[in-house]
Order: sequence, then C-alpha cells, then structure tokens
Amino acid sequence: QAQLVESGGGAVQAGGSLRLSCATSGRTFSSYAMGWFRQSPGKEREFVASIGRPSSATYYADSVKGRFTISRDNAANTVYLQMNSLKPEDTAVYYCAARASSTPFSYYTRERQFDYWGQGTQVTVSS
Repeated sequence: QAQLVESGGGAVQAGGSLRLSCATSGRTFSSYAMGWFRQSPGKEREFVASIGRPSSATYYADSVKGRFTISRDNAANTVYLQMNSLKPEDTAVYYCAARASSTPFSYYTRERQFDYWGQGTQVTVSS
C-alpha cells in the first residue's frame, strides 16, 4: 500500500510557473509508474503526464506538451511536475497517481491503470 502526498500548488498569473511534488511511501517506488491528472470544476478528471521506467519513458497530454515536464527522483521517492507558461485553462485540482507494477518503456494514461492516488493540490491560474 502506497501513500501519496502532493504539494506545491497555489495561485499564479498566466505565463507563470509552478512545480508540483508528490512524495510517495513504499519501498519499491523505483518500479512504480507515476502519473499526474487534473480535474476542473464541472469536468471529468483528465490525464496530464506520466513517467515510467526508465525515467526517459514520459508521456504528455497534447494540451500540456512543451509546457509541462514530469520527472522523478527515485532516491527521494518523489515525482515532480514542472509547469511553465501556465494558462487559465490549467486551473484545476492536480492529482498524483501511482501504478504498482509497470513494464519498462511502457506508458500509462488512464485512471484505471493506476492503483494509488493522492488527495490533490489546487492550481489556480489567473488571466
């Protein structure tokens, strides 16, 4: 059983940057695939980015490609989401997710592919 705790959310103006962190418990973090999802009011939760193993196995939603970067620090059991050039439409609650078993060089984008979830952190981008 893994526990995920997100941090780093907040309010920022359009064009600004934020860095989200997700600290994960568990002794096998390096084998997890990790993902970020987000949910805006009145909308379904949507995929943002994922990272598998090795760390070069990243995948992004088209809406954030080129602006967001997902990375991981296996020694710290932490995954990050660097968000640059933020837009008002990026406003949402951002959730971190972990998949306990992953195949090297595979990527995961669907909610049902992940086993554990954090509580979410709010990101608000004003115009």
